[in-house]
Amino acid sequence: MFKKLLSFTLALTMVFSLTACTAKNATTTGDATTDNAAATEGAATSEGTEETAATATGLFAPVAKEDIKVGVIHIGDPADGAGYSFAHDQGIVAMQQALGLTDDQIIRKNNVSDADAVAIRTAIEECLEEECQIIFGTSWGYMDTMEQLAAEYPEVIFSHCSGYKSNGTNFNNYFGRIYQARYLAGVAAGLKTQSDKIGFVAAMGKDNSEVTGGINAFAMGIESVNPDAKVYVKVTNSWFDPTLEQQAAESLLDMGCDVIGQHADTTAPQLAAEARGVWGCGYNSDMTKDAPAAHLTAPIWNWGTYYTSAVQSVIDGTWTGENYFGGLTEGLVAISPLSDNVAEGTADAINAAEVKILAGFQVFEGNIVDNEGNQICTEGKALTDADITGKMNWYYKNVVVQ
Repeated sequence: MFKKLLSFTLALTMVFSLTACTAKNATTTGDATTDNAAATEGAATSEGTEETAATATGLFAPVAKEDIKVGVIHIGDPADGAGYSFAHDQGIVAMQQALGLTDDQIIRKNNVSDADAVAIRTAIEECLEEECQIIFGTSWGYMDTMEQLAAEYPEVIFSHCSGYKSNGTNFNNYFGRIYQARYLAGVAAGLKTQSDKIGFVAAMGKDNSEVTGGINAFAMGIESVNPDAKVYVKVTNSWFDPTLEQQAAESLLDMGCDVIGQHADTTAPQLAAEARGVWGCGYNSDMTKDAPAAHLTAPIWNWGTYYTSAVQSVIDGTWTGENYFGGLTEGLVAISPLSDNVAEGTADAINAAEVKILAGFQVFEGNIVDNEGNQICTEGKALTDADITGKMNWYYKNVVVQ
């Protein structure tokens, strides 16, 4: 079992204009700042608007807890029981329970395609009709529409997951250091493979830093325990498409890959691995129950860490409009419990890597060379958050794209 450290939630604004490498352990400069309200801090001040009004320091007036309504737009259906939308909804449920909200205070819109601007706008406008004071959009493709609606409805808070846009007031961005958990999952994959061929089903290609950063961290974790292994990437060009995800996994399996990792929304890659009698690392939620004979572990999100803090800040009147970027330390990301399928010694190796990260190892630090031979970073330096989230348009040296 691995520690999931629950500490005060940090909120970091992400910037996208910094240099590629900074001195290791140096504080990011420019517009990057730290600290939104912590979830635990806000929980102590939610008894009513009179008390919170006295201490409110945010951009919006406090909202009585019994009056707040929260909208959430999902690209899939949480009822699937695993994957991306399920993980987000588990976070919404955790927030609801932590704050004591009723079911009718949560307005969900499911199966909203992020490629359909009309559908996105309709779903959000339905949340506005329900008088939601804060609306969470959970998919990258919702970004532009949420930006437009934030300008049209300045009195409502629009909080968008992933992507890069925000306005500093009623439209912010939230994501996290999932690459830390990806690195840990890579350790499990690197120790398990027998062919030294590890496949990866990727939602988007090289130009998408979110996906590429995850692949690179996974590849680095693999290399840390198995320098002979390579990671073979197959891109679906879709955030959510079970059929394409399965086909990509099967193509990688045909090549001889015996572990399948993924940045894909569904369990399809893990089911494909199980059908071939090999192994896999899922994503977003623990997929062991879905592919029990194959699954090793998964990088997972504990979205309730952010959702609780964000909604509490609306109740308290302390919403600042800052972006949020948490990681292992904040409890936002983790890996699921290791299954019985992992190789001997995996638990000890992952524990050691986790301790290293929590002690300050930044994953993207030191001597980093991409798969075209370019020097990305050098000893004594580390990539900034801005580079990781916005400029990761290269693949690590042991990655091969199909």
